[in-house]
Amino acid sequence: MIEKIISGGQTGADRAGLDAALALGIPHGGYCPAGRLCENGAIPQKYNLIEMGSKKYHYRTEKNVLSSDGTIIFTKGQLSRGSKLTLDYCARHNKPCLHFDFNYEKENKTKYFEQFINDYSIEVLNIAGQRLTSEKSIYRLTYNFLLKVIGTNNNENVEVTI
Repeated sequence: MIEKIISGGQTGADRAGLDAALALGIPHGGYCPAGRLCENGAIPQKYNLIEMGSKKYHYRTEKNVLSSDGTIIFTKGQLSRGSKLTLDYCARHNKPCLHFDFNYEKENKTKYFEQFINDYSIEVLNIAGQRLTSEKSIYRLTYNFLLKVIGTNNNENVEVTI
């Protein structure tokens, strides 16, 4: 069972992971660039993120990979440059990673998620993926999906539309 969700706090999939954790009462955290930098300004203070010493995104990306038991990269389509970097860090550090493309896995989304979590005994889950500027629907898709699958596993009654 997932005990904590972390991410870098970027708009899109990262933020959806943090907001899903807040909605479900699951501890959250992670590392973000200095100044809480993100594409639309600064990451809100309501997120329990630790600022890195640099504004460069790749430092927090690697730190979040290392601080988790596994990473799920949410996209709608191909991996972006940042998501590819996340995948590379997972491979470099021998950390489990699942690329979850909403354009596919339409019928077995929950099964793939649960199998990944169970196979690797994921307790601290790193959420990564597209930003809002590259895919407008990624926040909604990721947030709703996480509410559904984690809420179900935590016996929460959550009504979600995916």
